[in-house]
Amino acid sequence: MNKPKVIFLCTGNSARSQMAEGLLRAMAGEHFEVFSAGTNPKGSILPEVQEAMREVGIDTSNQWSKSVTEYLGRVNFGYVITVCADAEENCPAVFLSMGTHEHFPFDDPAKFTGDDESRLESTRRVRDQIEERLRCWLDEQGIAPKK
Repeated sequence: MNKPKVIFLCTGNSARSQMAEGLLRAMAGEHFEVFSAGTNPKGSILPEVQEAMREVGIDTSNQWSKSVTEYLGRVNFGYVITVCADAEENCPAVFLSMGTHEHFPFDDPAKFTGDDESRLESTRRVRDQIEERLRCWLDEQGIAPKK
């Protein structure tokens, strides 16, 4: 069975899109092939993102920060979901005209300030918002999430 491909796009591919990738894979990975990428990838996932995901039992150690250019002309996505305004504005048009395009805006954990604990707390809030939005999206698709 060919599963529809979903890509989450943001700027740095270090936080929001990585969380969305891990969450959707955990919630409905049997229904979708899940990817993420950034318009200006940072090269790594933020430590507070990795910790926030570990706390809900999702291991992101096999995920990495990558550029949208890795997929241009190579992968055809059924769903393209931007998770930040910058990706919505600066993503190559080929992605935004591919499949079903949706925009789920969230605050950027890479811009959170303060000590480690306050950044982690803010990242948890975004993680939970992404999970809630994905649950709604899966419901719209007629799919009950595993998690």
